[in-house]
Amino acid sequence: MNIKFSRRRFLATGAGALGTIAMPYLSRAADRPPVTHGVQSGDVTVDGGVVWARTDRPAQMLVEVATTDTFRDARALPPIAALPESDFTAKMLIENLPGGQDIFYRVRFRDLSHSAVEGEAVVGRFRTAPADRRDVSFVWGGDVAGQGWGINPDDGGIFTFSAMRKHRPDFFLHSGDTIYADGPIASEVKLADGKIWKNVTIPEKAKVAETLDEYRAAHKYNLTDDNLRAFNAEVPIFVQWDDHEVTNNWSASKELPAAYKERDIALLAARGARAFHEMYPLRESINEPGRVYRQISYGPHLDVFMLDERSYRGANGPNLETAYGPASYFLGPDQTAWLKRGLLNSRATWKVIASDMPLSLVVSDGPKGGSEAVAQGDGPVRGREFEIADILRFIKMAPISNTVWLTADVHYAAAHYYDPNKAQFQEFEPFWEFVSGPLHAGTFGPAALDNTFGPEVRFVKAPGKNSQNLPPSAGMQFFGHVKIDGASGQMIVTLRDRADVALWSTTLDPKLA
Repeated sequence: MNIKFSRRRFLATGAGALGTIAMPYLSRAADRPPVTHGVQSGDVTVDGGVVWARTDRPAQMLVEVATTDTFRDARALPPIAALPESDFTAKMLIENLPGGQDIFYRVRFRDLSHSAVEGEAVVGRFRTAPADRRDVSFVWGGDVAGQGWGINPDDGGIFTFSAMRKHRPDFFLHSGDTIYADGPIASEVKLADGKIWKNVTIPEKAKVAETLDEYRAAHKYNLTDDNLRAFNAEVPIFVQWDDHEVTNNWSASKELPAAYKERDIALLAARGARAFHEMYPLRESINEPGRVYRQISYGPHLDVFMLDERSYRGANGPNLETAYGPASYFLGPDQTAWLKRGLLNSRATWKVIASDMPLSLVVSDGPKGGSEAVAQGDGPVRGREFEIADILRFIKMAPISNTVWLTADVHYAAAHYYDPNKAQFQEFEPFWEFVSGPLHAGTFGPAALDNTFGPEVRFVKAPGKNSQNLPPSAGMQFFGHVKIDGASGQMIVTLRDRADVALWSTTLDPKLA
């Protein structure tokens, strides 16, 4: 739902509008429809963004927006419904906001059955993208509550979000695996040193997610964490998905393990996708409802291209095709063409390509030798690499300057520099790929590199082959931090751990178009 109003009206005094919102006295808070899982904002651009919240009953979401935290200039927006069909979630696209401005919003719900009954308000904020060349700062990462490592209060909960919040980023780029729908959360896990990891648990996370309500519950489980809710209230999210929003390594050929009573992977994917879209503040696509890939422009210095490497891929097979066709789809033809158009038309200094999987790390899928990612092993371009080769060639020939790839997925931190002089396929300009995560999951790696596109490992922090699936308490949880200097356009990329220690950093100078 789009809510539009002029900048003049937005900035006008809003005392009269505030007076129209009834706040009756109620003896018990339980009588009121609450905001159950905090507030979120997302997909913020120069003139607007999406606001999200959830309640526990049929209700109307009431939103006020202002340019100060006192809400003196607040405007009350038309209510929208939160119904059982969407698990009582609601989200609103607010447009025509002033650029480069801190926007404060507060959300409450009004009971649909009792219009005089309203819940307590919860406040959030975001900053619209700059219209001028000011500094921009953002964080990125992926992989939350994976491998059975859930919310452990004794370990500080989902602590990496607290570390990221300290940087006061303009937004958070979530690289996927927002949940682990296939990963049950037990009440206790015995660690290698004999200590016990104790998880907060809910009934729905005692098994793999199969029903729509179980998928929804996996998202809501994460949102019970104090660190995550505090982060969401202050930092907008640019979110994409990967496999664990449905099940591990899913594609059309997925052979489900015995834990699944529901054997239809397409049905599970549809349920996982619906829960994902209900639980995050994505802008909705009219021409393709449920579409994840999109371009988000964040001022003159930055365009972010959010990819979807899950919905359009061919089956996870050997990935050795010698010609491009449906079996080797990864992005698919339509998304590939969209990415080329967007890159060609972008006037931003930096074009960040948000990829939910790394380009050249070999990720296998099961004992039958299937391939989960792009890379298929050393050698010439084959299988899913055809699309990546096509995109890299296009970037060179257009020409398009200042592309950077950001990703997660493999549960360790790394920096890869791609050099055509060291590659099997050489029709591209050098570029960087930065890997972060996990934010709160088991730590693995490092993975084997494929030399097709000539990656060099400039930095890696991983536990090593003899220490896999380390718990968050081991400290090897990682996020990335990007700063773009408004005056020079330089991009500074830093890889950090959950204690906020800077592990490695580099400064990239922009090339003039």
